[in-house]
Amino acid sequence: MRISVAADERAGVAEDLVEELRRRGHEVTPHGALAPQERADWAWASESAARDVAEGRADQAVVCCWTGTGASIAANKVPGVRAALCTDAYTADGARKWNDANVLALSLRLTSRAQLTEILDSWFTAAPSTDPTDHANIEHVDRIG
Repeated sequence: MRISVAADERAGVAEDLVEELRRRGHEVTPHGALAPQERADWAWASESAARDVAEGRADQAVVCCWTGTGASIAANKVPGVRAALCTDAYTADGARKWNDANVLALSLRLTSRAQLTEILDSWFTAAPSTDPTDHANIEHVDRIG
């Protein structure tokens, strides 16, 4: 899978994330502080990764900043993106299942290496729900704005 990754600094699990995604066999496109030629600020980096998803250059993205909040807000401004800030595996599972999230947002401060592995396990094994109510909610969210 093609995964774009954005971080505004090389702190916390930023580099572990890239390493773990590559270890799992994903093709990683780095942005922000992970790509020296790019602007590192969270708004610009997260937008770049989200646009990769919206424009078909990536299947999914992971965006990171100190809390994960700014990264998720920036990513969600890109049409076609449904970014979810996940601090645990249960939330990651639900974000994929009930929200068909295509961008994972992480906190560089709060996410430990162990949590990162658990979150990624859930994120990549969860499948979007086939429930019509869930689909209706996702379609409605896509029309908002």
